Amino acid sequence: MGSVGGGSPEEQQAGGSDPPVVCVTGSTGYVGSWLVRTLLRRGYRVHATARDTGTARAWLIAAISTCLPGVELTMAEVPCRPLFVSSGKAWQVFAAVEGGDRLRVFRADMGEDGSFDAAVTGCVAIFHVAASMELQVAPGHDNVGEFMRFLDLTSTLALTRSHLCYPWLTDVEEERVRSDVLEPATRGTINVLQSCVRAGTVRRVIFTSSVSTLTAADVEGRRKAVVDESCLRDLDDVWRTKPVGWIYILSKRLTEEAAFRFARENGLHLVSVILPTVAGPFLTPSVPTSIQLLLSPITGAPTLYSLLASVHSRFGCLPLAHVQDACDAHVFLAESPRAEGRYLCAAGGHPMAQVARLLASRYPPFKPAERHVREPSPPRSLDFFRLSRDFDASCSSTVSSKRLLDLGFRFEYGVGDIVTDSVGQCLDHGFLEHPES
Repeated sequence: MGSVGGGSPEEQQAGGSDPPVVCVTGSTGYVGSWLVRTLLRRGYRVHATARDTGTARAWLIAAISTCLPGVELTMAEVPCRPLFVSSGKAWQVFAAVEGGDRLRVFRADMGEDGSFDAAVTGCVAIFHVAASMELQVAPGHDNVGEFMRFLDLTSTLALTRSHLCYPWLTDVEEERVRSDVLEPATRGTINVLQSCVRAGTVRRVIFTSSVSTLTAADVEGRRKAVVDESCLRDLDDVWRTKPVGWIYILSKRLTEEAAFRFARENGLHLVSVILPTVAGPFLTPSVPTSIQLLLSPITGAPTLYSLLASVHSRFGCLPLAHVQDACDAHVFLAESPRAEGRYLCAAGGHPMAQVARLLASRYPPFKPAERHVREPSPPRSLDFFRLSRDFDASCSSTVSSKRLLDLGFRFEYGVGDIVTDSVGQCLDHGFLEHPES
């Protein structure tokens, strides 16, 4: 294992010192919660941050005290096996995670200056997984959430095979996107990094980025043979064309650029992990959106199916990663002394026909091969004719994680594992009906 904290947790404990402390932001999300689990299982002490624990303080303390009699709990932090509350909802995330005695949970909000100071204190590394999801603003709507639902509806009604544009957005409305969404997202990331500088102990920052920041098109619009970390989407083009998820794309690109700039100016060692669609098992009580996205050919969820088609059209394939590989890559890059810059973390890019056949083999009620009659869009079940139309793989790019592999990382899970684990847990969760029922 690598050098964060002067050696691996096991090596430090063998030498008589405490294991290193790391911080995870966005710990109640899909990747964030699985990353906390991964770090605890590896022996790290973890400071996890959650935005809202105050709304159910009494319930939280009572629940944890039942599991840990005699442990004194406070509002600021909750040691060991917490039941999370985020946005007023109880997140039973870490109740059974191995190594919970090395976990402390801190309330922190990216919109509050200094909010992460306590969580970052004493940490040798921070994994900045949290991101603002308030990424849509619509004309005439004061509430951003209401605005997002409005654009979700228009996406469903107006999506083309390649992308959806928003010609009705005026200059004033675009400025509102900047002021109400993009600038707060950037300030929030800088707020986290300022806490790292004040702590004085942080040796590595791992920033979670997204494959949505990449493009397979060259400057002339032709598809590139290989997509890697260098294939950044042009910001002016995103503003002009406003493709599906355009505000999320801008948010990730701008916050990542700002994070690298701040890190250079303040002596922080920052590394970015670019994640594709991540799926597999999960700790969260609700099914993560990325898994719902992958399973949308089964469920027929119109907005998610349209978004999946958009991702596929951009690369000619679906870039995927198992959640365990994604989290292992985060830890690997935190521990690797040679890690620098941006790393794409995708086990591969897969044509939808391959994914659909795997979905059908793991979930027998999904039988696209047996369907010959086209159904109204969007269907509850899809035939291969429609899949091949919506997911054209005739000109696909190779999604390359060569830079990560050259550093020594190895993927442990393939597309079959990703589909199997996703379907299996969604059956256990009740999100998918059991075949026998």
